[in-house]
Amino acid sequence: MKFNMFCNKIHLPARTSSIALAIVITFSGIHAFAQATIYADYPQKRGKVEPLQWSDLPSWMTLSMELRGRTEGQTSYNYTQNGDRIYELTRIYGAVEVRPTNFLTGYLQFIDTHALGLPTHVVASNMRDAFDLRQGYADLHGRPGGVPVDLFVGRQELKFGSERIIGISDWTNNSRTWDGFDARIGDKNRVDLFSTSVVAVHPTSLDKHGAGLTFHGAYGSISTWIPKVHLSPYVLVHTVRGVTSNQGVKGNEVETTFGAEVEGTLPANFDYEANASLQRGSYSNNSIHAGQNFDKLAYTIEKLPWEPRIGGEFDYATGDGHTNSNRISTYDQSYPSNHNAFGLVDLFGYENIRQERINLDLGPTKSLSILVQGGFLNLAQKKDALYSSSASVTLKPPTGGFATDDIGQEFDASAKYVFHDYIVANIGVGHLFPGRVLLDNKHGAAETIGYFSLTYRFRVDKQTPTKQK
Repeated sequence: MKFNMFCNKIHLPARTSSIALAIVITFSGIHAFAQATIYADYPQKRGKVEPLQWSDLPSWMTLSMELRGRTEGQTSYNYTQNGDRIYELTRIYGAVEVRPTNFLTGYLQFIDTHALGLPTHVVASNMRDAFDLRQGYADLHGRPGGVPVDLFVGRQELKFGSERIIGISDWTNNSRTWDGFDARIGDKNRVDLFSTSVVAVHPTSLDKHGAGLTFHGAYGSISTWIPKVHLSPYVLVHTVRGVTSNQGVKGNEVETTFGAEVEGTLPANFDYEANASLQRGSYSNNSIHAGQNFDKLAYTIEKLPWEPRIGGEFDYATGDGHTNSNRISTYDQSYPSNHNAFGLVDLFGYENIRQERINLDLGPTKSLSILVQGGFLNLAQKKDALYSSSASVTLKPPTGGFATDDIGQEFDASAKYVFHDYIVANIGVGHLFPGRVLLDNKHGAAETIGYFSLTYRFRVDKQTPTKQK
């Protein structure tokens, strides 16, 4: 497609209301027969990047853009009874990639995000960022000794595996980036060695990271050692200056997380995913002893229409029982992509929490996937706080701890549809039935969220790239 033909598409996310009706009609007319579909759990993206051609563009340059608009409605915004809110989250990424030599690539990407329909005082920092630098790095690459090596220097994304430990949190309007270095060694079997600091979003000024590089790690990806198994061992080090211990002593935090993620397939149409890690270190004069584990097991019924896939999930992140004042036992969730980890309402983080959840996903066609989920949420420790998806404290425990560990139950239903390969529609509704922890502590408003979004991505080259598979 020629470059001047894309202009009719770039405003699609803004036309949410009219296209929503069209998509719903499209869904209702889909022929109900089984086709092979790949389970597309978050944070995996659906749809392709549309290739466009501009003959005046230098062959060593590529332009790209991503446009997304998402309409959201909530019944109890910020846990407020009758706090109904309907708003539009818009996001634009624009990027230029240059390849001056065969060993150097430069990449610059801007971000422009807005939250339309929300008063400024309730707009979160991850919703709005007016025209800022999201990524900007140099990629030095080669094959010393026949081994692929890339060195990324600058502002960049870090995302590994399921992104439950390290991810960009793409669902949020302002997805996460880091400043620093990442040396990527290998291909199918590889290791990333990085030293970075997460970028803090400032909606009305330039985004920047704090003093120094504070997040370091080695993250492996091994896909050929064991048949049908993908293994990802990792070691992460997080440092924070100026923390205060349980005894009021000022000091620094040095936290090491070591663990592994494994996923694969089993006989008889079963598949699985598991991740476990321990955290050790020092928090001023206190010691850190924490950990997490999540496990998923699913079974696909290939002989039934829509190929239903039924799965179970268990998530557990330690909390602090405060039985030892010299020990910190609340798991630090690091930098995860937390969307739908604990329901579509996205209210809770991966700290001091336990979840049992069942999943059913369906594939009526290769373009449509449907996901239905239900789960039970509990505190891991009643004497520790309830944490938000950003790891801030939502509720502090009363003296003696919460009377119960029951956070609530959640039910979610969502669908993704890829229209003509390049336009991706997402629609969903989630509901939280609050438990006693919320009801007894002035956070008992039942929460329902509904959303509809459209995403379109394209890239422009001098010559149209080979058609994507």
